[in-house]
Amino acid sequence: MRLKFLTVALLLAAFVPGFISCTDSALEVTPQPVTLDLSQAASSNPVFTLGRVLFYDKHLSVNASISCASCHKQALAFSDNVQFSKGFENRFTLRNSLPIQNIDPFMGDSVKLFWDGREKFLQTMVLKPILNHVEMGMGNEADITERVRNTPYYHDLFDKAFGVADITAENISIALSNFVSSIKSSHTRFDKSIFNGIPLSAIEQQGEQLFFTKYNCNGCHKTEEPGFYGTHEGGFVNIGLDNNYADNGRYNVTHNPADIGKFTVPDLRNVALTAPYMHDGRFSSLEEVLNHYSHGIANHPNLDERLKDAYGNAAQMNISEQEKTAIIAFLNTLTDFTMISDHNFSDPFVVH
Repeated sequence: MRLKFLTVALLLAAFVPGFISCTDSALEVTPQPVTLDLSQAASSNPVFTLGRVLFYDKHLSVNASISCASCHKQALAFSDNVQFSKGFENRFTLRNSLPIQNIDPFMGDSVKLFWDGREKFLQTMVLKPILNHVEMGMGNEADITERVRNTPYYHDLFDKAFGVADITAENISIALSNFVSSIKSSHTRFDKSIFNGIPLSAIEQQGEQLFFTKYNCNGCHKTEEPGFYGTHEGGFVNIGLDNNYADNGRYNVTHNPADIGKFTVPDLRNVALTAPYMHDGRFSSLEEVLNHYSHGIANHPNLDERLKDAYGNAAQMNISEQEKTAIIAFLNTLTDFTMISDHNFSDPFVVH
């Protein structure tokens, strides 16, 4: 039977006692009515539907204040529009929220997730923000499972998704990763120019040529290949943001000095929506990003070879103002309005 609307009263006060925050203080959760609009995609893929509810459900945080979607907003290509997002106690996270799009869960060891690539399996990664002591604050997987078990509407959702009403951490992560990996961006004007022959404007075409040839931005970003995010072939990149990094990036995972200052290369689809930029959100606009590449690259020992001049020093690209305008015009063609407005990816919780 097609599930359209599910309305339940969440008696969160009946939760098993003992949900403790990172500050070891018991948190009370106020009971509140919740209405779920599951009119889209519920019958076709119940695992996706369950993952969608979990992704937007604030009750997965210790004090029912933060969801995965709090830091990954659909209208912003599932990124955040602040330098650092706030967690369940209003403390700031340490890195800018990466956009969630075009993640391939079947790439095995070649997938590297998070800015430093510390996770390689999406099914493992999706629970980490829920367990993080700053982000959502749940102490362990047993706490997550118990919280979901004591949320009435999940019983039916799990039964539809897995054929059993029993709720496990594994099935929670399977459903979440199913939803996240379904978020694909491939309906941009740039894609249409390639696959449907719909031409870009003159200035957009100039920006495209600059991006692919003169400045070889595509050497790292592989923009013609949707789904590049997380599929690095030997590759995290030091782009010369600093001479001395406060956050050492990939080095924090590998402890290899050659990895100091290296971070994942993000997918540029929807890049016009995902400001601020870089792992620490230091650049508020695409113009600031281009200013960095134009004349702000630091001569770090691990600087990527593609960003060096013929003498091995940090390149001074000296991108003109007109070229910056053209490149930004091209980058704007990477916006996927279909993805950011797709009701299937939207918040199913109806605001009362």
